[in-house]
Amino acid sequence: MKQMKKQIVLFLLVAFSLRALAISPDSLMMRANRAYDHQQYDTAINMYRQVLKQGLVSPTLYFNLGDAYFRQKDMPSAILYFEKAKKLDPNNPDIQYNLNLANTMIPDKIVKVPKMFLRRWWNYFYEMFDANTWAVLSLVSFALFVLFAGIFILSRGRRNKKISFFAGMFMLLVSIAVFGLASQKAYYMRHHEEAIIFTPTITAKSSPTPNSVDLFVLHQGTKVRLLDEVDGWKKIRLQNGSIGWLPKDSMKEI
Repeated sequence: MKQMKKQIVLFLLVAFSLRALAISPDSLMMRANRAYDHQQYDTAINMYRQVLKQGLVSPTLYFNLGDAYFRQKDMPSAILYFEKAKKLDPNNPDIQYNLNLANTMIPDKIVKVPKMFLRRWWNYFYEMFDANTWAVLSLVSFALFVLFAGIFILSRGRRNKKISFFAGMFMLLVSIAVFGLASQKAYYMRHHEEAIIFTPTITAKSSPTPNSVDLFVLHQGTKVRLLDEVDGWKKIRLQNGSIGWLPKDSMKEI
């Protein structure tokens, strides 16, 4: 009898272990990918979302989920998850291509306001790497500053002092700039500064009340920048500079 109880306990342990393995994120991802390959997009979406519920976040997961929504012609959801993937991997050409393609299939075509040269220059470097890479580069540039500072202090020759001084000052400026990029990128990764409209058609208001003045109409799939929140309303700005208020439940944050 005792032997039988041991066998039952062993069987239950093995069964629970196999079940835990079957619902692991990697297993779900593989099953979701197979469902996608067989054009079972609803099944794939459900499995990708289960992976998200388990706390796994990656550009590939967001990209695959966005692509499954795209195949289902759910453009707002596709754009949302392509944007989430881009947030983690800003230089991935496949993500950018699919995002651009999805944006051609929504009603609103909003023209961006041209940015100043310095802002374009900053954004160019900002999009170059993720937060971790910028943090490493910040440490490397600061270490080089310390190295040149040491050379300046220990060197006796005037020429070496001059070279090390200017090189050290340059690396200090680079370190400060790179640290700023790393800090901004880390803040952007932790906070929701943008959102996608999910209501088919909605009118932006002049203030956070339903009876305020109508400003402009937006459609689902449009990307907005979040500026403020008051009593269930979000203050938003479009890429063309227009500002208005929308109900919080009309959008999903990136």
